[in-house]
This record gives sequence, C-alpha cells and structure tokens, in this order.
Amino acid sequence: MECVFCSIRDGQVPAVVVAEDERALAVMDINPINDGHVLVIPRAHAATFFEIAEEDLIAAIRLAKRVATGIRKGLAPDGLNLIQNNGAAASQSVPHFHLHLIPRWLDDGKGLTWELIPGSPARIRHMADAIRAAL
Repeated sequence: MECVFCSIRDGQVPAVVVAEDERALAVMDINPINDGHVLVIPRAHAATFFEIAEEDLIAAIRLAKRVATGIRKGLAPDGLNLIQNNGAAASQSVPHFHLHLIPRWLDDGKGLTWELIPGSPARIRHMADAIRAAL
C-alpha cells in the first residue's frame, strides 16, 4: 500500500506546504481539528515513533518548533496542542510518523480532556519497575 505522506513528499499528491528542509516538511492538514492545523512529516518513512531514526525525529521536532512559532505569531492562538499518535489504538490514521500542531483558542469548544483519577501508588511503582527493567 502506498503511503500518502510519502506521496506528498514525492510531489505525487498535492499539499499546501508551510515549511520544509532537507529532512522534514510541514503541510496543512486537509482534515483540520482547528484552523491552522499543520502536520510535520519526516521525509524518511517510518511508521511510528518506535521506528523513526533519531536524526529524523530531531529534524521533525526542530521544524515543528519553527512552524509552531509561525502559528503563534501569525494566528495568535491562546494555546497549541503538539500531538503524535502511534498505532491504530492511539488514533494514528496514517502509518508514517508525524506531528500534529493544532492551534487552540479558549472558546474553540474542541478541548482534549483527560479524566484525572488518582492512581494506586503500588500500581504506579509496579509500572515504573516494568519500564525500568525494559530499559
């Protein structure tokens, strides 16, 4: 199956490019959560955060910072979500690592919410131990 982001990178699929460099490009999302929603895509294909080369990750973050500054200056949002999803269970719809830059306004009504429920200290320690052991 052809990767739509690789097709954008290769000029086979049109996109509104906001910024780019030798390792990454930033394009407007065609299904924006809010006006000004930008995707930052590394040029090298990697499906998720777990596969991306460190150099490409750094390049994507560097470009995201540059574009986020442009969003802040150009659109004057009240805030900005930086989101990166990995796998279908995390709502990743295109299997090519990418970052979402989503301008947010206090009255946009599109808040991302998490229900904050205190966790069990024992369970938290157990999860930390499992992660540390895997490192």
